[in-house]
Amino acid sequence: QVQLVESGGGLVQAGGSLRLSCAASGRTFSSYAMGWFRQAPGKEREFVAAITSGGGVRNYVDSVKGRFTISRDNAKNTVYLQMNSLKPEDTAVYYCNRNPPRGDYWGQGTEVTVSS
Repeated sequence: QVQLVESGGGLVQAGGSLRLSCAASGRTFSSYAMGWFRQAPGKEREFVAAITSGGGVRNYVDSVKGRFTISRDNAKNTVYLQMNSLKPEDTAVYYCNRNPPRGDYWGQGTEVTVSS
């Protein structure tokens, strides 16, 4: 069973930056594509970014392109999301998971609040 623990969220002003981390247990982390997802209040959870197992290919939802960067360190079993130029509409709980996601892998997430 893989466990994913997100961290790094917080309160930030618009235009600011945060770096989210997702630490994964298990030996097979490096075999999987990983993604970041978010759920804003009153909305469905949505895809934000993904990265292939080796890190060579990255994809982003249009709304974060040019502002967010996904990366991973397979030696540390960790995936990151660097978020720059944050906007109030980025306010959400952010989750990591495999991509495509597995229902039994969702963690508690980390909350990001961007004030205007």
